Amino acid sequence: MASSKDRPTAENCSDGGTARVCVITCAVLEDEIGHFARELPCIRHVEILQQGLHNEPDRLRRELQEAVDRVERQFPEADTIVLGYGLCSRGVEGVRSRRCRLVIARAHDCITHLLGSKERYRQYVAEHPGTYWYSPGWNRHHVPPGPERYEQLFRQYVEKYGEDNARYLIEMEQHWFTTYDRATFVDLGLADVTDDERYTRRCAEWLGWTFDRQRGDPRLVHDLLAGPWDEERFVVLQPGQTVRLTGDDRIIEAVPADTRQVVAAHAVGSPSTATAPNAPPVDAARSSAGRNAGEAEKQEPPNG
Repeated sequence: MASSKDRPTAENCSDGGTARVCVITCAVLEDEIGHFARELPCIRHVEILQQGLHNEPDRLRRELQEAVDRVERQFPEADTIVLGYGLCSRGVEGVRSRRCRLVIARAHDCITHLLGSKERYRQYVAEHPGTYWYSPGWNRHHVPPGPERYEQLFRQYVEKYGEDNARYLIEMEQHWFTTYDRATFVDLGLADVTDDERYTRRCAEWLGWTFDRQRGDPRLVHDLLAGPWDEERFVVLQPGQTVRLTGDDRIIEAVPADTRQVVAAHAVGSPSTATAPNAPPVDAARSSAGRNAGEAEKQEPPNG
């Protein structure tokens, strides 16, 4: 049987054991990951990737794979790489390691990490299907729905397409928001988030949405870094394995990377590219602008 030095257990990381862990995470979880990583001697390196890559799953897959390769190359002493991601529009499918174990939570996205479990996430979304999530990381790294987003996009559209087309695009953007009716702010209680909560309330009022505050559970983020990596909450990939969408409550499973069939993630439709049946003709500039608006950042549904 291999010794704990050769195959470090998940538990010994938090006890100052021999695990040698590097972390690659989305910027949305930067503060939460950083908070716990500073307390764990097993963490050798934390690498932050920009927020929003889930909107382009192929790009997320490419940049995440490059980060894994880079960490394995630059930190030869590392034996485990923790991914601060969920399924994330299926952008993690296909990512693999050559030498280290990969650890990933059974989660659709970063909100599961903040809520503390996939079960809590599933229950909340089932009870409140029109929820748009806000968090300190979300608010900091992108402009969520609200007055600031409206003003920023309007200025950008005016500069690119002129004021008339800008008003049309903003109207389409606002129509997309009608699929939501609730702004839910979630955090782990690790810092003063008064300003973030106040900002989310203001966005909800401006949009006419219900505001809700959910206190997150830090155990999933902590255990992602320190263990234990139990099968109920985590998938541990050996070198040469990757993850695949299961379509059930497990969310993801480990499969051999060389036999996995890559299935493209389904694109999320955008009302900004649609024209109502009785709408007047749209000129070429407006059509081009509409296609551009269709690429605007959106928050994917649970199975995005």
